[in-house]
Amino acid sequence: MVSLFVSFFFFFFGVVMFFIGVFFMLNKYIYMLEWNIISLNSVDIFMLLMFDWMSLMFMSFVLFISSMVLIYSFDYMSSDLSFNRFIMLIVLFVFSMLLMIISPNLISILLGWDGLGLISYCLVAYYQNIKSYNAAMLTVLMNRFGDTGLMMSLSIMYYMGSWNLILYDLVDILVVGLFCLAAFTKSAQIPFSSWLPAAMAAPTPISSLVHSSTLVTAGVYLIIRFNSLLMMSGLNELILILSVLTMFMAGLSANWEYDLKKIIALSTLSQLGLMMAILSLGGVYMAFFHLLTHAMFKALLFMCAGVIIHSMKNFQDIRFMGSMVYMMPYTLNCFNVANLSLMGMPFLSGFYSKDLILEQLMFMGESLVILILFLISIGLTVSYSLRMFFYSLFTEMKMSSCFSLSDENFFMNLSMIFMLIMSVISGKFLYSLMFFNINLIILPKIFKLMVLFFSFLGIIIGLLIFNLNFIYNKYLLVLKNFFNKMWFLFDLFYNMLGVFYMLSGKFYVLNEKLFNEYTHMNILLKIKYFVKNIDYFYINSFKLIMFVYFYILFMILIMYI
Repeated sequence: MVSLFVSFFFFFFGVVMFFIGVFFMLNKYIYMLEWNIISLNSVDIFMLLMFDWMSLMFMSFVLFISSMVLIYSFDYMSSDLSFNRFIMLIVLFVFSMLLMIISPNLISILLGWDGLGLISYCLVAYYQNIKSYNAAMLTVLMNRFGDTGLMMSLSIMYYMGSWNLILYDLVDILVVGLFCLAAFTKSAQIPFSSWLPAAMAAPTPISSLVHSSTLVTAGVYLIIRFNSLLMMSGLNELILILSVLTMFMAGLSANWEYDLKKIIALSTLSQLGLMMAILSLGGVYMAFFHLLTHAMFKALLFMCAGVIIHSMKNFQDIRFMGSMVYMMPYTLNCFNVANLSLMGMPFLSGFYSKDLILEQLMFMGESLVILILFLISIGLTVSYSLRMFFYSLFTEMKMSSCFSLSDENFFMNLSMIFMLIMSVISGKFLYSLMFFNINLIILPKIFKLMVLFFSFLGIIIGLLIFNLNFIYNKYLLVLKNFFNKMWFLFDLFYNMLGVFYMLSGKFYVLNEKLFNEYTHMNILLKIKYFVKNIDYFYINSFKLIMFVYFYILFMILIMYI
C-alpha cells in the first residue's frame, strides 16, 4: 500500500504544479530562491532554486509519469521480495530528477546529477545477476565522463566568482564544452550510446520511467536550460552532426534488433537525437515540446511491453509473439496507439511535435546531407514501428501452450488508461498552450509532403530489411552485425573498459612486486598470448578502423555538401 500512497502524493502534486506552471507561463513569472549554505572567508556557497513555467511543467510531467509507474508496479512487482526497497529507490530517483530540474546553480545541478547516476546503478543492478551487474557497471562508468565534465566546469567557474550559470550571458567555451560532454553522456549521444540498450536489464517499470522523463532526458534538459550559451560558443554545428548520426544509427540498429525492450530503447535514442538536433539549431521550445509529448507515449509503450513480457514468462524476443490481440486486446490496443504516436501519425501527440520540428528544419535551410539523414531517420522510425506491429499482430503465436496470456491486471490497466489518454490529447493541448503566437512556417508543397513521402519510404525499407533477415549470405551477416551492434560502439567501449581494468591490474602488480622480477617472468608468456590471440586483436582493430573511417567520410560529406 506504500506505493499507492506515494503515487497518490505524486499525482496530486503533479496536477497542482501543472496548473501553477500554466499560470506562470501566461503571466511570465519567474521565482528564484537563494539560500546561503556556507560562508567561509571570501567563499560563499549558495543553493539557488528557480521556478518558472518550464521547470514547473516538466516537474508536473515527471510526477505524473512516476505516479503511474508506481501504480503499475503494484501489480508488476507484487511478488518481489524487496518491493519496499524498490519503491524507495524510485522515490529517491524522482527527487534527484526534481532537484536537477529546478537548479540553475552548478552545485545543486551536480547533486541531482550524481543522485541520478548513483540510483540508476542500483536500479539497473536490481535483479542481482551477472547481466545486470555488467549493464550497471557500463552505465555508471560511461556516465562518469559527464560527471567529470560537470566537476571540471565547477572548478573553472570558481574563478568567475559564482556558480549560478543561469546569470551569465557569456562564459568560456571550455565550460560550454564540458557541459555538452555531460549532456551527451547522460542522453547517450554518439559516441556514448552503448550504455542505453544495456540498461534494459533494469525492471520494466524503471525502463518506463528512465526512458520517458528522467535519466536520459536530463542531458537534453540541461542543454535546454543553457541553450543561449551553446549558441554563442559555436559548438552547435558539432552537436548537430553527432545528434543526427545518433538518430540514423539508432533507427538502423532498431530495424535489426529482436529484443522488444531494446527496440523501444533504441527508439528513445533516436528521439533524443531529434531533440538534440533541433536544440543545436536554437529550437528550445520545440525541443521541450517534443520532450513532453515523447515522455507520454514512450512511458505507455514500455508499460505495454512490460505486460506482454510479464505474460510471456519473461520472453522478450519478438519472434515468439504474434496474434496476441485476440488474447490481450486492451494491452495491444494501447501498445499500437503508442506506436502510432511514435511514428507521428496525424492528430496523435507525437505528430504535433515531430512535424513542427521537421518543417522548422526544412525552413532553416540546413545542408543537404543533414536534411536527407533527418528524413531517412523518420522513415526508419516508421519501419521499426511497423515491424513491431507485424510481429505482435499478424504472425502466428509460437509456444502458445506455455503461456497464459492475459491483461486482466487492474492496477496495470488503470495506469495504462491514464497514459493512453495523455498520449492522445497532450500534443494538441501543449501545442495550443505553448505556441499560441507562433509565426507561420511557409514551405513549398513538395517540402510539406516530404515527411509523408519518407514515412511511406520507411514502410518499403522495413519490408526490405525484413526479407533480408532470412538471407544467410556472409556479406549480409557482416552488414547485419555492424548495424545490430550499433556500429560496434558497444564492442569499442566494452573493450576499452576491459583495457582500463587490465592496465589497473598490471599497475597494481608492478607496485607490489619488483619491476625486473615481474618483467622477466611474464614477457615470454605475453608474447605467447599475443600470438595465440592474434585473430582477436585483428578483429577488434578492424572494428575500430571501420568505425573511424565511417565518421571521417561523413565529416567530409558535411563539409562539402
